[in-house]
Amino acid sequence: MSVAPAPPATPADQAYEVEILDDPGGPSVVVLDRHGATVVRRPCRDGAEARSLASTVRQHLYWLSESAFRAYYRA
Repeated sequence: MSVAPAPPATPADQAYEVEILDDPGGPSVVVLDRHGATVVRRPCRDGAEARSLASTVRQHLYWLSESAFRAYYRA
């Protein structure tokens, strides 16, 4: 299952996007940089956990500055 990323507040300022991937061992939430490279990957127990985590990360992308987001997620 792949969920489309939430639209950024201002596309030019958005450095990251969030996706949910179906991996063989279960879903994972990934944070991708502007170039599509994975900077954070977190496996989840199930789809509900993945959707909840992805929603939280998207909110952090919206609320936090890029530097605060990088520090929090070590991205």
